[in-house]
Amino acid sequence: MHEFLIKDADVILTMDDQRQELSGADILVRDGVIAQIGQGLETSGETVLAKGCVVTPGLVNTHHHLYQSLTRAVPGGQDALLFGWLQTLYPIWSRFGPEEMFTSAQVGLAELALSGCTLSSDHLYLYPNGARLDDTIAAAAEIGIRFHPTRGAMSIGESDGGLPPDSLVEKEAAILKDSIRVIDAFHDAREGSMCRVGLAPCSPFSVSRDLMRDAAILARDKGVMLHTHLAENDEDIAYSLDNFGCRPGQYAEDLGWTGDDVWHAHCVKLDGQEIDLFARSKTGVAHCPCSNCRLGSGIASVRAMRDAGVNVGLGVDGSASNDSGNLIAEARQSMLLQRVANGADAMSAREALEIATRGGADVLNRPDCGRLAPGKRADIAIWDVTGVESAGSWDPAALLLAGPTKVKHLFVEGRQVVRDSHVTSIDLPRVIERQNQLARALQA
Repeated sequence: MHEFLIKDADVILTMDDQRQELSGADILVRDGVIAQIGQGLETSGETVLAKGCVVTPGLVNTHHHLYQSLTRAVPGGQDALLFGWLQTLYPIWSRFGPEEMFTSAQVGLAELALSGCTLSSDHLYLYPNGARLDDTIAAAAEIGIRFHPTRGAMSIGESDGGLPPDSLVEKEAAILKDSIRVIDAFHDAREGSMCRVGLAPCSPFSVSRDLMRDAAILARDKGVMLHTHLAENDEDIAYSLDNFGCRPGQYAEDLGWTGDDVWHAHCVKLDGQEIDLFARSKTGVAHCPCSNCRLGSGIASVRAMRDAGVNVGLGVDGSASNDSGNLIAEARQSMLLQRVANGADAMSAREALEIATRGGADVLNRPDCGRLAPGKRADIAIWDVTGVESAGSWDPAALLLAGPTKVKHLFVEGRQVVRDSHVTSIDLPRVIERQNQLARALQA
């Protein structure tokens, strides 16, 4: 039995069903699960002192393209809208291989961990030069983060009216065959699972309606979730109207892409009827505020979604369109954008943090994560509020108003992944050096 105690936290923001906030309290962890929360707890194991700290559930990232951490701030794509940005980067991504996928995933996941993230999805939809989903799964296992990779795909290239170059698309039969392979090899549906696999045809402008429909059938046969991009910007809406004669919400519903086993990324341009559809069907949304700002896509109606009962989580999106992967900063940005759009009282710091923790876990159907309560997984972020970022703060628990953007300690399944703001599981400086070498090779 492995047991340890997080001792004497200034504040514990539990995000439990009662949204309890506890002062001067402890968390007892046993075999990767929270055993007890309260004051004056004791242990025969290790004690982690949390005086001067705020403790939260580990953050949950519901949308990422980890491979893009190799293509941050690429000239030619820095000031483009979505479609132009993609057309700039597709030729670069076509030169990736297994090492690029593995190393970029290590860097991206380490960056997430340092920002308090314990569970991340990933949307990998291109597989050039022998790259496979297995490469990113191996990277997540090394970092020690809980992972929800999705087997993405593109099947309609430029010659067939799609956006990606023909060299990056796959045959649909091959996509479905490999989807079955990765589900059978890696998907673990048990409570506390460290890896669950989803299916994620990339977008309405890069795959056929047949593939969307077949992926939905396969996912439900295998008991896995579905994910794609939807209603990201005005270009996306126009493409749907021109090519399918309907808005994205109807497109999704017609193809079986609504339900509590589906979550869509961005959803910036959902209208009121589509929001109601998602609420009724329990379809989830991955809100990506920084990327939406960077690409000029707009401000998603998160306030309206939440009020309607839509499950909303946060996503950093790819590091080529963010160009950061800091999830606590993403939570702050989500709060600020809702205030810009709807007024200063539109979203509190605590609600935005709830979206980043419990909200994301609910989107990914992980009620065992995203909250601190007995019986839940020990995915725990400890934030030092004695530093300059929090100096003078009257409410240290309002982390998104005045708080650090780097975590002090991070535990995933009770294992320490970050200690004193350093990743414990890999030699990160060496990995960063290799990442920069690969990026320079791509530039050359």
